[in-house]
Amino acid sequence: MNSIFRRSINLLLLISYSCLLACTQSPAVFSEMADKKYSIYILGKDGKEYLLEASCLDSGKLSPELDGIEVNTREIDRTVLVNNGYYYHLDRKRASFAKHQLDGKNLQEIAAMNLKSFAIENYLWLGGDTLLLTGLSAPDFTQTKYVLLTTGIMKQIAAGDMEIDTPKGRFSNMSIGFVKREKQTLLVGYTYHQQLGASNYTTSDTTYITELRYPQMTAVTTFKETRSTYPGGINTIQPYAFEDEQQNYYFMTCPGIALGNRPELPTSIMKIKAGSKRPDPDYFFNLSASTIQNHAYGVWYLGNNLAIVRSERKDLFKGVGDHYSTEHFEFYLIDVATQKVIKKLALPLDKGTRKECVLVQGDIVYISVNSGTDGSFIWMYNIHTGTLKKGLQLIGDTDYVLRIDRLKS
Repeated sequence: MNSIFRRSINLLLLISYSCLLACTQSPAVFSEMADKKYSIYILGKDGKEYLLEASCLDSGKLSPELDGIEVNTREIDRTVLVNNGYYYHLDRKRASFAKHQLDGKNLQEIAAMNLKSFAIENYLWLGGDTLLLTGLSAPDFTQTKYVLLTTGIMKQIAAGDMEIDTPKGRFSNMSIGFVKREKQTLLVGYTYHQQLGASNYTTSDTTYITELRYPQMTAVTTFKETRSTYPGGINTIQPYAFEDEQQNYYFMTCPGIALGNRPELPTSIMKIKAGSKRPDPDYFFNLSASTIQNHAYGVWYLGNNLAIVRSERKDLFKGVGDHYSTEHFEFYLIDVATQKVIKKLALPLDKGTRKECVLVQGDIVYISVNSGTDGSFIWMYNIHTGTLKKGLQLIGDTDYVLRIDRLKS
């Protein structure tokens, strides 16, 4: 993360000056002069969804209806995977996993491959163009499945079922929360769900982690963890896990009403030590019992044991029905090594239950916040100085910034 600081001071000044020029140009000149580095996915006030690309997030204004394109939500949505200038998305109605590229005012399909009866839960880039998709059988969500493919030519390498127990008894479906590659094995975290009504469910009180042989996808052993439940979540929408510089793996559990719906259990961060296959029994970062005193959804690693979590304010919403629309989300800086909450970031309250709203680049963390009183801004948090300031403003039809991504690495 800190490689930029090893460059010469002249190069730093040149980059800063170039970014300043790009951010202060008019939209037309902005588009012509600079390569696009970031992708922004927006839900509009009128329900339309937009995709736009930007060269800099530090300042300026962009309007989705003027500077971006309206997307066809039957072909692409917020679960899009952004990598190396391309957009990847599963169209379940067409049973097609497609590769797209934004060309001016058009999102063009470059290539596609068949992908039937598959619902993506997690993705993992294994290097270069090799992508591992893990998910569930659709529409029943009972069988864990995988697809290994090369995105360069959009061809399947391998596919099949993973040797993980299907739901039994009162549990009718399941979810995959994280997938970790560990040499010749995969660690898959998941749990099971019980349907309580047409639009209501609850979750097992147990987190399961199965070690699978890779690439055979046959089970080695399964660990059970009962300190909290609903490990991770669909990481095409928001991240819930990360690996630190020593290859220790951390994952969040999300039992709040918006995901696990077991609010009596704590939101936590658990740790799998480097080389281990199961959660560390001596590590349990209980976020709900900390100064946060609420459930949280989403964790972003900054480096050097620091991370940001996005937590709800249970005193500001009435129930799951207004959880998405009410401004009640706060951002906290935490230290995962010491299991301490360092501080709440001085940002306006945000709305939207799950969003890919934090992007780490060097010593700067970009955080998108949608506030009815303060507007929609990409804020900049300086890890080194601890300062916050407003960057790019999203205007016009912007209601929610659903995701910000680095377009090219």
